[in-house]
Amino acid sequence: METVVLRIDTGSRPSVTDLTERLIQFVRDRSDGLLSVFVPHATAGVAILETGAGSDTDLVQHLERLFPRDDRWHHRHGSPGHGADHVIPAFVGPSVTVPVVNGAMTLGTWQSVCLVDPNGDNPTRDVRLSFLPA
Repeated sequence: METVVLRIDTGSRPSVTDLTERLIQFVRDRSDGLLSVFVPHATAGVAILETGAGSDTDLVQHLERLFPRDDRWHHRHGSPGHGADHVIPAFVGPSVTVPVVNGAMTLGTWQSVCLVDPNGDNPTRDVRLSFLPA
């Protein structure tokens, strides 16, 4: 298995960061296999979705609506409502696996692999890419 860690600056606001171009570069000279994309953080996740047409903005807005930043959360360290950031990864999981064929990810036409970071308290994230050849 080959693995690298990307350091991604997500800023101080909830965000969706498209990782697809970086992943294309990582698998480009590889054979068939599986690409695992994993974020080792309790308050971030990885999603496959369409970007550039508003879905990324919709995702951030709806996560904020579903998980409001208020005092209802038992987990209370960090900024107000930070407990929501710890629940979101149960819905936007910490990893995805993408099949790779002849050095190319087999994503659909409009699919992108994105880092979803609802937590403005942590502006830098690590993303581990691991390639397991067939």
